[in-house]
Amino acid sequence: MKEILFRFLAGGVLVSLFAFVGDIFRPKSFAGLFGAAPSVALATLALTIIADGKEYASIEARSMVGGAIAFLVYASVTSRILMRYKPRALTATLALMPVWLGVAFGVWFVWLR
Repeated sequence: MKEILFRFLAGGVLVSLFAFVGDIFRPKSFAGLFGAAPSVALATLALTIIADGKEYASIEARSMVGGAIAFLVYASVTSRILMRYKPRALTATLALMPVWLGVAFGVWFVWLR
């Protein structure tokens, strides 16, 4: 029960904080970006530190950074393809999923292994 309460409080505080930060910046589409991923990642890391210790949480944090790098490359390539060739968004995003997977495995192989 104590862990559930902490999850509720930590998640709520962090989501609210990042939503506030996202509300400050323009365009407003950044609000969703700031409200979701960073707050969930930080809440997860806080819970991991409490449950499994700092060393395990540091491994998880490195994995999150690796995943973020892979997503950045995927989003950049997808955005460029969408702007240049103008395919349907669903087609482009699904066709380029191997880019995300390839970069993620590459980052894991070079940095996280």
